[in-house]
Amino acid sequence: MGKCIHHPDRETAYLCQKHHYYVCEDCLKCEDPKLYCRFRSRCPIRFIEKSHQDEADALAQPLEKASAEK
Repeated sequence: MGKCIHHPDRETAYLCQKHHYYVCEDCLKCEDPKLYCRFRSRCPIRFIEKSHQDEADALAQPLEKASAEK
């Protein structure tokens, strides 16, 4: 466990192995997703971020479909 780089008052277990800093749940975001990272295939930060994006995409699909039908 460590302290979030952006919120030093928050304890967190999410460690960016590439940059060697911790981030809390509010800060879970890959800092440079387009650059190579040897840890990406097993990075919990990336998996959680992708999961949140997939959820947002799933929620947006019905809205996009309804807009297209008008």
